[in-house]
Amino acid sequence: MFSKILIANRGEIACRVIKTAHQLGIRCVAVYSEADANARHVQMADEAFLLGPAPSKDSYLRADKILAIARQSGAEAIHPGYGFLSENEGFAEACAQAGIVFIGPPVPAIAAMGSKSAAKEIMSHAGVPLVPGYHGDNQDETFLAQEANRIGYPLLLKAAYGGGGKGMKVVWQASEFLEQLHSAKREALNGFGNDKILMERYLTKPRHVEIQVFADNFGNAVYLHERDCSIQRRHQKVIEEAPAPNFSAEQRKAMGEAAVTAAKAIGYAGAGTVEFLFDEDGSFYFMEMNTRLQVEHPVTEMITGQDLVKWQLLVASNQSLPLAQAEIPLDGHAIEVRVYAEDPDNNFLPATGKLTYLRQPDEHRHVRVDTGVVEYDEVSPFYDPMIAKLIVWDESRDRAIARMRRALDDYRIAGVKTNLGFLSRLVSHPAFAAAELDTHFIEHHQAELFAPEQSEPQQALLLAALYLLLLQQPKTNGNSPWSCGYGWRLNEAAQVRFTLQHGDVAQQVHIQSTTTGHKLCVGDYCIEAKAELNADVLTATLSGAQGSHHQFQVRVSQYQQSSQQKTVSVFIRHQRFDFVYQTQVEVAAADESAGSLKAPMNGTVVAVMASAGQRVQSGETLLVMEAMKMEYAIKAPANGIVNTVFYQAGDLVKDGAELVDFSADAGDKA
Repeated sequence: MFSKILIANRGEIACRVIKTAHQLGIRCVAVYSEADANARHVQMADEAFLLGPAPSKDSYLRADKILAIARQSGAEAIHPGYGFLSENEGFAEACAQAGIVFIGPPVPAIAAMGSKSAAKEIMSHAGVPLVPGYHGDNQDETFLAQEANRIGYPLLLKAAYGGGGKGMKVVWQASEFLEQLHSAKREALNGFGNDKILMERYLTKPRHVEIQVFADNFGNAVYLHERDCSIQRRHQKVIEEAPAPNFSAEQRKAMGEAAVTAAKAIGYAGAGTVEFLFDEDGSFYFMEMNTRLQVEHPVTEMITGQDLVKWQLLVASNQSLPLAQAEIPLDGHAIEVRVYAEDPDNNFLPATGKLTYLRQPDEHRHVRVDTGVVEYDEVSPFYDPMIAKLIVWDESRDRAIARMRRALDDYRIAGVKTNLGFLSRLVSHPAFAAAELDTHFIEHHQAELFAPEQSEPQQALLLAALYLLLLQQPKTNGNSPWSCGYGWRLNEAAQVRFTLQHGDVAQQVHIQSTTTGHKLCVGDYCIEAKAELNADVLTATLSGAQGSHHQFQVRVSQYQQSSQQKTVSVFIRHQRFDFVYQTQVEVAAADESAGSLKAPMNGTVVAVMASAGQRVQSGETLLVMEAMKMEYAIKAPANGIVNTVFYQAGDLVKDGAELVDFSADAGDKA
């Protein structure tokens, strides 16, 4: 076994590898960019080295620097994690030439599966069924358009050397083929350094089922059952579970053996995942093979009781697989969700900012949290915005779902938008409970999943006001005037008023101290309350009409949003209610009726399609932005004229920056 390894990655996967390595007595070397100088993986490692500036091309993709650090530190092996250099055959070859073990498959196996088109050719010869498509080298636009017409629409464009949904576009009709092709090629070139595109017929209701395989250097290969990863947004997985629901033992065996055959055909060693599209009639089609550890590997670990990172280290140190096929357990059911800094209600746009408040569910046998962040860390625009992976296990799928719902209620984050509420609605949806799964699950149930929250924020409003009151009161005798931080009047009950804004609605809460607690009024509505604050836990009893009493505990946090504002966040189950509290008089916002189009997030302009004076049609793409390796089109909201384009390709822009000055035609103005 190795005595020291280098982890050529960041975030939760770097922390995950360090945890197992330390359990095996292996010292760990971390690498980091300037943006990650204080990151959790840096703190966990035994030593750490700076790679360079924040952009990944200047840091985590610098193979030369990583190899130099490995030699300098005396690391015997490099674990690439996933993403970045994990499936880069050139990096794996450079490790071999430097005498450093690459903790991954052999170079020929990476090369064979690194091109999706080459991989499909190999699978075709192996007799694995393929979805109709084009996987060749001819990338001429006219030829590709002809092939698209031959295959038929809808059509899926995929980066031949990509993954994670980047460089992947669905084309519904021939008229949009070229625009989507150009966008897919840009994403592929930016994300993977190669813009080759392959095309497949787009199945309308498939499931995404994948097989975890493992092989060693002695000809042994096994599959560790399957995972269902059907629930996705923008072709990226949101929920993964193992084993796949409504999947028979015969189907598991057939797909598992096909995956092992594929691994053996390319001389595989180490961890790999063979991904299939599983159709309604029970047939399955090879999609791709990922020659690395997958993001969703924890659900496999939970149902098998195996540590897959440990298996990787054993195989890389030239030891045999720990178990034979017949010895691999399948116990219970596991579900994983990916907690992201993103806005599900705004096309899942990535969010950036500081994690001003972070409370995770308690970890135990049934609940696991894999994360690379701690409270006050910054979610930057340079990397994937995943905050953590939340994994649960129980004896049955129904019980695992119940575990997940409770764990999501216990996960509380403030400072950035997250998908926690969306995840809770997903796992609570009746169709998910019934395992009615396919890769279009979110689109099928969009009305329910994106419906406004039913809970009224008034209860949260009152709790926020109580929190602010208690936060500013000294802990002295409650009947003493000195216990009031402000609002005390001689011979009168102490009174205070807060103006709190939730969304676009601002409300005043009047609070008057009483002999038994507080009286809170919002307009004509009044309620009696008792409350106690212990750190971030607010215990409150609200007394309403007919003598009703409602006692409960919530968590509350506060952070300085600007010099003039603070935000109070009240967490009620999976919901977070944010209330802006004005600390100074705020200047009225400028009139935004002039027709400007603003940046929806921090990012980079990658293409400008319109110029000043150009007449455009509603829905026409004016400018394309990129953030976290994904592209977002800024489109004309109506027919009209582009007055000014303020940025050029390559420019960095901030969230809210004015991109285009646009004048809508009089008849098209809202």
